[in-house]
Amino acid sequence: MHYIDPKGHTRRAFLRRSGALAVAGSAAPFALSLSAMSDAAAQTATDYKALVCVFLFGGCDYSNTVIPYDDASHAAYSTIRVPQASGGIAIARDALAATALNPAVALPNQRQFALHPQMAPLKALFDAGTAAVQLNVGPLVVPLSRALYSSGNRKLYPVPPKLFSHNDQQSIWQSSSPEGSTIGWGGNIGDLVMGGNGGKSLFTCISVSGNAVFLSGDNALQYQVGTGGAVSIGSVNGTNAIYGSNTSTLRAAMAQLAQQARTHTLENEYNRVTRRAVDAYGDISGALSAAGTYSFDAGGTPGQFPATGLGRQLAMVARLIRGSQSNLGIRRQVFFVSMGGFDLHDNLIANQGPLLAQLSDALGRFQQAMADAGMAKNVTAFTASDFGRTLASNGDGTDHGWGNHHFIVGGAVKGNALYGYAPPVSINNDSKVAGYEGHVGQGRLIPTTSVDQYGATLGKWFGLGDAQLREILPNLKNFGGSLTATDAGGSNTYDYPTDVGFMQPA
Repeated sequence: MHYIDPKGHTRRAFLRRSGALAVAGSAAPFALSLSAMSDAAAQTATDYKALVCVFLFGGCDYSNTVIPYDDASHAAYSTIRVPQASGGIAIARDALAATALNPAVALPNQRQFALHPQMAPLKALFDAGTAAVQLNVGPLVVPLSRALYSSGNRKLYPVPPKLFSHNDQQSIWQSSSPEGSTIGWGGNIGDLVMGGNGGKSLFTCISVSGNAVFLSGDNALQYQVGTGGAVSIGSVNGTNAIYGSNTSTLRAAMAQLAQQARTHTLENEYNRVTRRAVDAYGDISGALSAAGTYSFDAGGTPGQFPATGLGRQLAMVARLIRGSQSNLGIRRQVFFVSMGGFDLHDNLIANQGPLLAQLSDALGRFQQAMADAGMAKNVTAFTASDFGRTLASNGDGTDHGWGNHHFIVGGAVKGNALYGYAPPVSINNDSKVAGYEGHVGQGRLIPTTSVDQYGATLGKWFGLGDAQLREILPNLKNFGGSLTATDAGGSNTYDYPTDVGFMQPA
């Protein structure tokens, strides 16, 4: 199977898959029966594991999230961004003392970082060893230096398409293809594990944040729920005031009409999908009921989750994890949640802090909920975003960039550590500092870790083999080696392992 490799989605490949569907006999649109096929459900795990993608829409600013903290780097950062006290967007070093990171293994060259001052809960997870930072990760086709990027030879040194475009980079992060892609690597992970979920494979990939290409597989569907639970069909398994005192009778009649077999092909297919939706609603509602509820902060009284959009989404994920495992017998799941507001071309200082506080608080409470449920080592959450932003300020904010810093949270994370390479703190085009090759102007970072490497590390922990990872992450075949990048200041060598190392062994 070609999964999300665009070259694999040819007419010939389509016809070959269509033939496979016909052979499957009971196969229908949406391919629910394909878990029996050899290349769709390669895993038969007996334990439970879940991945939770937390997508930050808009492009989270990397330099005010994971902030240079050592004296030299912070001084350079402050010079470029201008201190807040002088009307700029650089956060003062003394404001970072409480969130300064002290990893178990120090970074080379005395580099240090701190989290944004409003990210104390995530700092606590880092200190406890259940959170890690992946430095400078983003979409790459092949390893690149500034010289290779600037060479213009796109045959030897291709770059991801449509860089710096919101919609396209959101799609590329999730699917390795620009806007319009229909298959994501989270969904392709679902393709490979859904067979282990038995008759409940529909719940392998679940979004609590609307439609997300990340969760769409060749065979796996993304099942969508709201923060209040499964979405009902009002006339069948919901309530309707027009029924009056005959609610149950009329609902039963509507259920029969909407689900009975028909002789017309399209009518029959419509009713089949309706039956599936009704059954799914019942399954999810039952699982959530068995899992119980969480309390939310209210009126100054702390609850188990913050009463924010992300807090409510992660609370629903926590309930689904508990209910899916215990009541539906599911073994592998991939979830998608999100928050927006990160496209801060202006008002960066005023707006990013509260957003990062929501992110940090929600992840901290989610990790605590998993620990309380005895699931801390079974669930891994990770962040993603359109792109990083420029290190250079545009006055009150920052513009679209490329590489970014991201977080991985869970009991199976090799935490209290920063992975990857600390990027240069520079925007100067005539820099003589070795390592300048790390950006393409204005501090737009060339990633030194690819999304494919990031995803492969998560997928390996999930139980996928090397060959499977190369199928679902189409550029992974281009990594596994090293690149020496040279500029006027000297040379640096970067390694590109297929397993970045931030997860415990599967």
